[in-house]
Amino acid sequence: MTIQKITTEIFHIPLPKVLSDSTHGDIEFFELISVRIYDSSGDYGLGYTYTTGTGGSAIASHIKDDFSSILIGIEPNNIEEIWNKLWWHVHFAGRGGAMSFAISAVDIALWDLKGKQESKPIWKILGGENPNVQVYAGGVDLQFSMHELITQTESFLNNGFNAIKMKIGRQNISKDIERIAKIRSVLGNNRKLMVDANMNWTVDQAIQAARLMQPYNVFWFEEPTIPEDIEGHIRIQNEGGIPIATGENFHNVFEFEHFISSHAVSFPEPDVATIGGITAWMKVAKMALKSNLPITSHGVHDLHVHLLAAAPNSSMMEVHAFGLENYIVEPLQIVNGNTIAPNRPGHGVEFDFEKLTPLRIGNF
Repeated sequence: MTIQKITTEIFHIPLPKVLSDSTHGDIEFFELISVRIYDSSGDYGLGYTYTTGTGGSAIASHIKDDFSSILIGIEPNNIEEIWNKLWWHVHFAGRGGAMSFAISAVDIALWDLKGKQESKPIWKILGGENPNVQVYAGGVDLQFSMHELITQTESFLNNGFNAIKMKIGRQNISKDIERIAKIRSVLGNNRKLMVDANMNWTVDQAIQAARLMQPYNVFWFEEPTIPEDIEGHIRIQNEGGIPIATGENFHNVFEFEHFISSHAVSFPEPDVATIGGITAWMKVAKMALKSNLPITSHGVHDLHVHLLAAAPNSSMMEVHAFGLENYIVEPLQIVNGNTIAPNRPGHGVEFDFEKLTPLRIGNF
């Protein structure tokens, strides 16, 4: 069985509501870049990645121009070997960025195809034994009014979530603390509350904010400052007194290795759609396990559910209300703060491409 054909498409997915954080500002849509890898039997594996609005055409071009010639005609099940070929093929121009996004989409498609060929879900192929995964609701809500923020939190609770994350990162730190205090009062004392500054603070600002958050039992403090500053994260964690989650802006495994070995992170947070796919994500999970750290996730929960079901050190999985569920045939269901990894072959995600077609802006 060999790879015969690769198709790549870009879609602009409108958000149900304009979202906002301290780095990207208002977000009205996201780019979905899908890839389908067909084998000689006619089966295909589906992979995908995304952006917050820019870079999608570069990712799709890398798949078409840099990867297709390597992939066509080879056996698709040697996934680790293929991953290394792709990584080193674009290493000089890559080591992250759009190249890692492109590798991610291809790698996810290959794992999906492998699962379909073996008639097994990915979480079982990876050695998972329990499909139950704890979840939390990831709000993208920095510019929401207090009323909107409270309404969103109440909606999360009504939809089965027992843990939520809210955006912070204003230059007026006291305003963020006021909002944290209010959401803590809505949640009560027994539900988890996480906060995310999206890299917008200096180290000293983040330490100040962390100290002010301490009365509100914040479970983790996400992306307090820029991802390049390892020493800064160590200071924030040690002097601020709140565990740090970070990693959504790490686009290769080695960035996680440096943070984990430096004790700069308590909750490593790789994104399977940007780190290099399932192959790379599982490497980070194993690194975290060796250091006795839990692993969490960022975005694309319909994929991450398999990885957290397989990882013995799994923490909660982030669930984003980005509207992609409107284009997935069988989206995940949340019940009492949990979800269940599907038992369908591969990752079990099937896009409604007929519904997506009007949103397509390019195909390769």
